[in-house]
Parts: sequence; structure tokens; C-alpha cells
Amino acid sequence: MLDLKQLTTDVCRIATEAGNFLKEERKGFRRERVIEKHAHDYVSYVDRESELRVVKALSDLLPEAGFITEEGSASYHDEPYCWVIDPLDGTTNYIHDEAPYCVSIALRNSTELLLGVVYEVCRDECFYAWKGEKAYLNGEEIHVSDVQDAKNAFIITELPYNFQEYKATALHLLDSLYGVVGGIRMNGSAAAGICYVAAGRFDAWAEAYIGKWDYSAAALIVQQAGGKVTNFLGNEYFLEGDRVIASNGPLHSLLRKALAEVPPQ
Repeated sequence: MLDLKQLTTDVCRIATEAGNFLKEERKGFRRERVIEKHAHDYVSYVDRESELRVVKALSDLLPEAGFITEEGSASYHDEPYCWVIDPLDGTTNYIHDEAPYCVSIALRNSTELLLGVVYEVCRDECFYAWKGEKAYLNGEEIHVSDVQDAKNAFIITELPYNFQEYKATALHLLDSLYGVVGGIRMNGSAAAGICYVAAGRFDAWAEAYIGKWDYSAAALIVQQAGGKVTNFLGNEYFLEGDRVIASNGPLHSLLRKALAEVPPQ
């Protein structure tokens, strides 16, 4: 039986150490060493080195676990547990010295999330939760907001790199929500955005074409903070998808309705 509380404590330390590495590397960051993986989707030597460090530390912590990683430095082969890692969520922000950016680490088995840790480097904030417990930020319990009225809703969404496929959805979301909700923002980091919902800073969040490493840790944190996470169709089994909604609960239907109205492409 895993000691999830102790594991989470250890993962918070590993994520924070990786975040400190990101912070130090940013001081002498060199733009010419950035590689474009896909159109407008970047990776740097910092992502890769951060991932190697995190994988090594987690391998020592739980040798029987495999890995799903953004940069592909480790793999998963039907081990009983699996770490899901984004060594630098918000790479484009990082490249441009813009907040926020994060280290995101989740542990799951074949069916559910077991723990999640997101360390937001710029604000020195460590969000974390484990199954069956509360959600925390730097040791203090956090909760989603209790906002129910759309006119008071503070919504966060993003513009993913798959712009050709997502453009109609993005435009419809803005058209249907702008002037209806209290405010709309984008911050460039899915992990941070979802955690901000968990902390009650935002009331709902949605994005498509994202990887498991982008949302897994933060999704569990929202759930343990009293919120709701589904795919765009409202299915609560979202772990294998790439279209995710996270909310405080009462405002989930607001984004579900807007996304259901997107015209077919």
C-alpha cells in the first residue's frame, strides 16, 4: 500500500527543486537554443534537462512506476503505477520571461489519479493533493469558489497550438462568453490555470489539444478542492482525453453549453 501523504511530500520537494533549476537557468537563458516542435510549440534544453532530473528523482522514489513524459525521456510499459510529468508547463512563457510556468507531476494507476503536485515557479507556490484528502497551497488548505452567477464568473481559457482545428471553438467561446461573464483571461500554462481554479482565483477553465502531462496533476488538485473536472462532453473519465474542463462545479454547465454550441467544422 502506497503512503500517498509521504509520497506527496517527497514529490513537492522534487518539483520545487526542479523549479529552482528552471529559475536559475532563466537568468542566462539563450533563445537560440529553442527548438520548434510544431508550429508555435517550443521546447528548450531547459525542458529536457528538467525532465531528466525529475525522472531520476522519481525513479529513486518509486522504482515500480513507469512514466508518461512530455519530452519522452522515460516510458510506461504496463507498470502498476505511472508518473505523468511536465518538466516545464508554459514553455513559451518561460522563453519570453513571462509568468506563469510550472513543474507538474502526477501519479496514477490504470484507472485513477493518486496524487498531484504543481509547483508554480514565479510565485513560489506549490499546489498539491492526494486521493481522499484535501487540496493545499504551500501548506494551507484551498477550496474552489462558490460563484454561481455567470455575470460574476472569472473564466480562464487558452489558445492551444492546434490553431487550425481549434479556431472555431476559440472564437465561439469568446463570442458566447465575452460580455456575459465577469472576465476572461489566458495565462499560457494549463497546470497553473487549473490550480488557480482550485484556489478560487478563477471559477472555470477549459482547453483542448493538451497532453496528460499538462492537466493530470492539477485536475486532481481541483477535485480535492471541491471542484469538477470532465472532458468537453461532460464525461468524468477524462484521463485519456485532450479536451478538458475544470470548474468550481456550479459554473461547469456554462462552459459545457458554450462548447456544445460550437458549429461543426
